[in-house]
Amino acid sequence: MEPATQLRRLLEDPGILVLPGVYDALSARLAEQVGFAALFTSGFGIAASSLGLPDYGLMTMTESLERVRRIVQAVSRPVVADCDTGYGNPLNVMRTVHECLAIGVAGIILEDQEWPKKCGHMQAKRVIPLAEQVEKIKAAVQARGERDLVLIGRTDAREPLGIEEALRRGKAFAEAGADVVFIEAPQSVDELRLISREIKAPTFANMIEGGKTPLLSREELRDLGFKIVVFPLSSLFAAAWAMRAVLQRLKETGSTQGFNDLADFHAFEELMRVPHYRALEQQFRVDGAA
Repeated sequence: MEPATQLRRLLEDPGILVLPGVYDALSARLAEQVGFAALFTSGFGIAASSLGLPDYGLMTMTESLERVRRIVQAVSRPVVADCDTGYGNPLNVMRTVHECLAIGVAGIILEDQEWPKKCGHMQAKRVIPLAEQVEKIKAAVQARGERDLVLIGRTDAREPLGIEEALRRGKAFAEAGADVVFIEAPQSVDELRLISREIKAPTFANMIEGGKTPLLSREELRDLGFKIVVFPLSSLFAAAWAMRAVLQRLKETGSTQGFNDLADFHAFEELMRVPHYRALEQQFRVDGAA
């Protein structure tokens, strides 16, 4: 079964689907290991981990999708890819969709920011005219064809233009063919409730620690009526602080002795499936070879 078909079946199940943000093959493998049914590639996390730079539209499509490709290959779970603005006009969007289909992506997010875009919880975002984004959604639908790729239409209009314009755009994206509507950075529980009530398509919530939107639980968002919730930066933030802590210990003491909040060599071998590769190595071993 194609990953996109798997994702659509997950969306048909009752309740809310929780997606953890991943930014490389290792974080994706960990998310799969603990049992998440589907994963989300964080554009913020990919920019930070591959360039050491903020989510300011500095990644090209090729750079972003190469990382996404490696994530998709590393796991057996459906992967939703943050595809920013689609990297240009409707023709660019069509190419982005074709590339995502080729590497096995299950769903994509397309947003209405001007390029270069910014993280949705940063200040001073600007959005393109609604009519232009509607055509980009329609182009994505056409490029998808009969495939099951899930299209998530995102608007960043809340900050620059207000919640009413964001709702108007969300409704238009659904009419244009988006399977899921994502209104980024609502600023209160009342706004979250309004989004779920006004948008008739499945809705998507984005939970960022320290972001603009109140940090709610899976159950709270389910009760509000959301279908998908993503925690895009939790693993990145946790990894950054854990690495900083162990590096600080090493710098201060010259050793990591007594620092227990990390895997040892053998535990990491298990995560990387070293026993599996040892077995393969033995399977193809040639006796007496130099």
